[in-house]
Amino acid sequence: MSSKRLNLGSKDFISSLPDCLICHILSFVSTKEAASTSVLAKRWRYLFALTPNLEFNDSIYLNSEIANQRKSTFPWITRKKSKTPRSFVDFVDRVLVLHQNVPLNRFSLKCEDVVHPAIIISWLLKVMDRGVLDLDLHISSEMGYRLPSEMFCSETLVRLKLGIRDVLTITTEKSVSLPKVKTLCLDYIMVENSVFAKLLSGCHALEELVLNNLFEVKGSCSVFHNTLKRLVVSRSRTFDENHESVSFSTPNLVYLEHSDTIANMYPKVEFNSLVEASLNLRMTSDQIVSAISIEDIDRSPQEEMVGNATNFLMGICNVKILHLSYNTLQVLTYCCKPIPQFNNLIHLTIQSDPEVAWESLPALLKNCPKLETLVFEGLHHKFKNCGEEDKCLCKPWEGEDIPTCLSSSPVKVLKILKFGEIFGDEDIEEQIKQVQHFLETMPNLEQLILYYDTSFDEDVYEVSAQLQWHPRVASSKCKISVISDSLCLSSTVPCSVVSKWGRLL
Repeated sequence: MSSKRLNLGSKDFISSLPDCLICHILSFVSTKEAASTSVLAKRWRYLFALTPNLEFNDSIYLNSEIANQRKSTFPWITRKKSKTPRSFVDFVDRVLVLHQNVPLNRFSLKCEDVVHPAIIISWLLKVMDRGVLDLDLHISSEMGYRLPSEMFCSETLVRLKLGIRDVLTITTEKSVSLPKVKTLCLDYIMVENSVFAKLLSGCHALEELVLNNLFEVKGSCSVFHNTLKRLVVSRSRTFDENHESVSFSTPNLVYLEHSDTIANMYPKVEFNSLVEASLNLRMTSDQIVSAISIEDIDRSPQEEMVGNATNFLMGICNVKILHLSYNTLQVLTYCCKPIPQFNNLIHLTIQSDPEVAWESLPALLKNCPKLETLVFEGLHHKFKNCGEEDKCLCKPWEGEDIPTCLSSSPVKVLKILKFGEIFGDEDIEEQIKQVQHFLETMPNLEQLILYYDTSFDEDVYEVSAQLQWHPRVASSKCKISVISDSLCLSSTVPCSVVSKWGRLL
């Protein structure tokens, strides 16, 4: 029996696997890693070339030490005394030759070094001719890349991802025909508006579109597509200028993620089926300066807006789940009049920041009649207009019981993320008072959940007790949970401490 166990333990089970299964395993690693298995045995010499996925990254060749090590790793490559980029080119060329008679599902190419555009285009034409399903291209180079029109006529392509750290120009003299493409990602692409529209119109089955730092030649952007379900439009903060015009017409879109400066105009915004949106709209530096000047002369932001995102926000008013960054709160304050009515909204998440006030929140919450879950990512905010009627959520009127927007709030679940996170001269007691104010004024609250950023269990016990025995709460049904990484405490508010807001409402 022991002899049998010994034989089983020493047996090479991997080598006994069929070629198709080994190739399937190798398809989950990069082509370089798969090629390194060629030294294991003669049988493995070319198995990596039978995998359906090819992934190339020239960064492994940029270190001369690694380049020297490849002599023993890739014995089937004829070695020449040449520059590092040439060795990478040789590797890709050789693999493509070995892979000619194998179905190609995915081709990924990432170039950090200088590879001549003609060479890269020749590779792309080969894989397109092979009927590739998934193409992922990322180039970091100062050389201009003009993609051939053949890349945009494919009967097999399902996913297309194009990116470059500089500028990649797309020209389509011929018609675009990508009938099976469901996912299109463009990263740091410069494209004419008319060509972009032509590209979208050629993707008849498109469901997901990702536009990251898209350069529009005329400073405007329009996304019109009937089958699109997910849309991500993002520009980094380094782009500190307004689009001249932005339009959307995506009647079947269910998810939107939009991070950008607000546009000067939103001529058309149609999101008829939108369910969830995550917005990080922001003002430019000049608009922020204008907003500060309005504050300095003590004028209401609604009297003089520094931009106008009203039409865009009106276009998403049917959404059910909404995430707003602190930048977007500023946009609501200074660039939106009036704040739209969100009649279908049931879940709202607010990101906080110590330098951003909550001026726009009261009006926003008043316009969410079906809101069930409210989430705060931190309780940091600038204290402003806290003594004016219904201008702020952060403090009650001292010595008076005056209803605010919270006293008629339909919210049932209130979640506070990053509770206890402190910036500058902030005080944990201020955050506790903020939460107590919510308890005092939200009559329909059934659950309050605090995710406490602390490593001390004593802190969790103390905060839980302070909230549980707070003398004035608006809802007798409220269950309070304080959660840290190591502890979770839950309690129900005693009936004896229910405030008159709860009795009245």
